[in-house]
Amino acid sequence: MKKALLVIDVQNEYFTGMLKVTYPDTKSSLHNILRLMETARKNHMPVIVVQHTGLEGKSFVKGTDGWELHPLLAAAEHDYYVEKTKPSSFYKTQLEEILQQEKITDVVITGYMTQMCCDTTAREAFHKGYSVEFIKDATGTIDVKNEVGVISAKELHHAALMAQSLRFSKVISTEGWLEKHELYS
Repeated sequence: MKKALLVIDVQNEYFTGMLKVTYPDTKSSLHNILRLMETARKNHMPVIVVQHTGLEGKSFVKGTDGWELHPLLAAAEHDYYVEKTKPSSFYKTQLEEILQQEKITDVVITGYMTQMCCDTTAREAFHKGYSVEFIKDATGTIDVKNEVGVISAKELHHAALMAQSLRFSKVISTEGWLEKHELYS
């Protein structure tokens, strides 16, 4: 068993833009992501930073402030960088090639948004045969209101975690994950 930590879309848009993450709050979720990155590095687990580039619309336009990685994440050590244009971190990227090259069997999901890019990447990883750990307090989302209805970020986050836990991922807290790996750090 060999794991890789995926850090998905920790970009300024989710901290200061129109898509500001509200649950869990970005201060605590970012803190958890950085702790996970540090522990993964100490345990010789590849850390793969994924960045979303929007091909249409006003969000995640390459070169804008909202597209940029959060400064604390940008300053943190990582092994690989993947740029994506769809919710899945696998779609037309080099992610699977990296995982195969590193002989990865398990992926650990962190980042934003829980129900979109994190969920999609976790499901695709599962379908590709990887075991998946989904870190519930190192992911986050926004309140959503559209033609279907209204849902709070807390409810949406919880619903996505419930769906993941039914089949696709082992949903775990940062503390639970760190406890499993502190013997090696």
